[in-house]
Amino acid sequence: MPDAPGARLQALRAYLHAAALQACLIPTSDPHLSEYLPDHWAARAWLSGFDGSAGSLLVTAQFAGLWTDSRYWVQAERQLQGSGITLMRAGAPDVPDPLAWAQGHLQAGDRLAIDGRVLDHAAAVRWQAGLQACGMVLVLDQDPVASLWPARPALPQAPVYEHRPPHACRTRGDNLAAVRDAMRAAGARWHLISTLDDVAWLLNLRGADVEYNPVFMAHVLVGPDETRLYVAPGKVGPELAARLAADRVALRPYDALAQDLSAIAPGESLLVDPARVTEGTLMAAQALRRVEALNPSQRFKAVKNAAEAEQIRHTMVQDGVALCEFFAWFEAALAAGESITELDVDTRITAARSRRPDFVSPSFATIAGFNANGAMPHYRATEASHARIEGQGLLLIDSGGQYLGGTTDITRVVPVGQPTPAQCTDYTRVLQAHIALARCVFPVDTPAAVLDAVARMPLWRHGLDYGHGTGHGVGYFLNVHEGPQAISVRAHARAHQGMQAGMLTSNEPGLYRDGRWGIRIENLVLAVASEPGEFGAFLAFETVTLCPIDTRCIARDLLCADELAWLNAYHAQVRDRLLPQLQGAARAWLLARTERL
Repeated sequence: MPDAPGARLQALRAYLHAAALQACLIPTSDPHLSEYLPDHWAARAWLSGFDGSAGSLLVTAQFAGLWTDSRYWVQAERQLQGSGITLMRAGAPDVPDPLAWAQGHLQAGDRLAIDGRVLDHAAAVRWQAGLQACGMVLVLDQDPVASLWPARPALPQAPVYEHRPPHACRTRGDNLAAVRDAMRAAGARWHLISTLDDVAWLLNLRGADVEYNPVFMAHVLVGPDETRLYVAPGKVGPELAARLAADRVALRPYDALAQDLSAIAPGESLLVDPARVTEGTLMAAQALRRVEALNPSQRFKAVKNAAEAEQIRHTMVQDGVALCEFFAWFEAALAAGESITELDVDTRITAARSRRPDFVSPSFATIAGFNANGAMPHYRATEASHARIEGQGLLLIDSGGQYLGGTTDITRVVPVGQPTPAQCTDYTRVLQAHIALARCVFPVDTPAAVLDAVARMPLWRHGLDYGHGTGHGVGYFLNVHEGPQAISVRAHARAHQGMQAGMLTSNEPGLYRDGRWGIRIENLVLAVASEPGEFGAFLAFETVTLCPIDTRCIARDLLCADELAWLNAYHAQVRDRLLPQLQGAARAWLLARTERL
């Protein structure tokens, strides 16, 4: 088949016609509803040519539309050129979501296909009801791209390994006991887990099947006495299999889940998270009584215990040392007139981290965006398209690492040449937004979404805003994007968003001038107990990321005394924690960048 997306769309339309289908939706998903997909499941990217991590492609005989959010609008507009696919700016006030579009453009009796294996149950219920209300039919038992993708990559086969002490701070038995207690409280005898970070956390296992996230392709079925791990044969070695067996964890073939679900006595209770299990997976459980609730492991792994918090603090020192070494090299190379590209930033920052103890991999694809490229929140430089860092401007670097003792995520913006007054004003407004959230004190169980306005207020009061969320949960040597908490205006409808002590969350407000520059300042913050009082228990944020915030872009006169005090105190903390670990150019760089304002 020709490689051009237009030719692939033409073949897909021929398939739809032959199958008596009027439309199909290709989501960005896999049977585990992963954020980052194994290549085998990257059907939406293969069909459209758009390789961002979020989006849905809807195709009919006359129309093809790619829905993606504001983080990717500029990237998608560029990558979809000439493809015949219309960019649908999800979240814009005049853009209907894919279901609403289908309701308004398809006819009664039309059939729309979505591969049920990659569609979460909650979405399937919504699509089923929405199409049925218009006399349309949802087809869930077809994979529209299966016959069109002759060179489809195979499923990943990386080995599974154990996350062990001292970095693993909970035992497999403790995790299973906690989940079984939650199952009993919910009135469930069985519990099905398909999301890979939940599987990895529950069993203290890690893998390399998904880029950037140390997880592996598997399902878990927790029963009253035994746990079954569904994983491809050969991925778990005999020694690890024996240790799992000692904890009553039995290995089963990856494709045996449907058979085992069908074998459970009809009417028995099965706990499932409707947003974290696919409709196709649940097809074999129709005879069971479903108890629908959040996966208990979501809350358990989101709240880091004291030992994990200490490991995270240690990891932040290692990450901070790597960043000091990188920035010292970068500024020296820039001053010497060396040729530096956005790709070089990625290579050098990853190399610096790889020299640190317990480093495993990047936690996501490094975003290094110079000037206009920084205005795309999820920009990624490629060999075919990247910028040289020269002249005047702002360089935004968003990067992170996976370490055995934690996951990091940090964004810094540095000036190249002399920043303009407008750039300094924007930078300072974003810094004020960051400080506002970092200093926030709030009652325990405050919905995370409520905190979003705290960060935005310093921008809103000047008519400024940004299109992405302010903060996401971060895993413990797991996914860099973790639930259930999300500090975002779009998270208000989600359940189980209450903040608890031990939650690790990003603090990353931003400001983006399309075609000019982008600014984002990101640290990770740990929710910790604040001073108790007569009005109940309160939480505050401990900033755990350790790296100077560049002061050369600050409009000093815009900062109030409290904001300046926070910045100086943060830089004193960074200096105290990192200085004993540094020498030479990196040490000199840290001293210069943490000077008191």
